[in-house]
Amino acid sequence: MKFFILCIAALGMYALSIYASCSSFPGSALRTRPGVPAYHQMHDGVYEGEAEGWRGTVRVKIRVEDGEIAEIAILDHQDDPYVGGAAMEELLDLALEYGSTDLDAVSGATESSAAFLEALEAALEESAAALPKTGE
Repeated sequence: MKFFILCIAALGMYALSIYASCSSFPGSALRTRPGVPAYHQMHDGVYEGEAEGWRGTVRVKIRVEDGEIAEIAILDHQDDPYVGGAAMEELLDLALEYGSTDLDAVSGATESSAAFLEALEAALEESAAALPKTGE
């Protein structure tokens, strides 16, 4: 009987350690995604981007001020407001906080998350393209 209780306790500790290692900790949203461009220079102004999401097009608008993202707005999406919409709002806050699109997708709303980040990247590419060329 003692052996059985020790085995159950050991399995419980193992499960707890796995849960703790997979949990979300503050600041854990940033990660490295290969192929994500770094936007070190952005031209001030207002830019829009769009991408295809779970149920349709996701459109975002950004305002760049002093070379940094000052504001992000979700203009349109057809995803469920409680799943995809909530995920986009969470990613919007993280993108503003970290100044990056290099974020993990929100679990349960992977396609909505990816579409939001792609739309944001499209707007940032538009901003970077607006920079004056060297020598002009």
